[in-house]
Amino acid sequence: MVGVSVVAIVGAGPGLGAAVARRFGREGYDIALVARDRDRLEALVRELAEDGVTARAFPADVREPERLARALADAARELGTIEVLQYSPVPHKDFMRPVLETGHRQLTGPIEFSVYGPVAAVQQVLPGMRALGRGTILFVNGGTAAVPQVERAGTSVAFAAQSAYGHLLHERLAAEGIHVAQLVVPGAITPGHARKDPAVLAEMLWGMHRERHGFRHFADDLDSR
Repeated sequence: MVGVSVVAIVGAGPGLGAAVARRFGREGYDIALVARDRDRLEALVRELAEDGVTARAFPADVREPERLARALADAARELGTIEVLQYSPVPHKDFMRPVLETGHRQLTGPIEFSVYGPVAAVQQVLPGMRALGRGTILFVNGGTAAVPQVERAGTSVAFAAQSAYGHLLHERLAAEGIHVAQLVVPGAITPGHARKDPAVLAEMLWGMHRERHGFRHFADDLDSR
């Protein structure tokens, strides 16, 4: 696999994941698609092939860290060393409960999803990036990563933890040529939106990978919906 650049998209779907796959694919990257549903992943692989993008499906649930790590190991074995990792699964609606209705059990899912998952993914791909002497890790989060909301306690808590982890990685790995950055997307990813259309966001993520400047980036104003 010498000379092949690989991006792994954790949480790949028909919106942002597909747009990022196409954007990086245009630059010659092979794509590892990671999500729970094998059938949907295989359908996306076929769609991308029609656009000339080489992609493979690696099913895994981000709430099962060991399985996620195995999927990324399989991706590296089949496609080549993962140079870019994007972690962008969409949180479950039941993570967004009001704070006074959120007990410790209601935080388990968000923490598994937004902390254990990304830690497992990073730990799996980091040795390969270090061997390459370069790499990019991209986290995509909603607006509660920057401003907590009382009606969305689960994501507010878990995204804050993920943000802290990402920022620590950013500081620690920069000297090794590995760039870690976060894209905050307030509100919903919206096809046709000037700043939050999947293709627009994919272009931003490509720019973050190429320009390698700063940790936190915003797709839109925090009060946008």
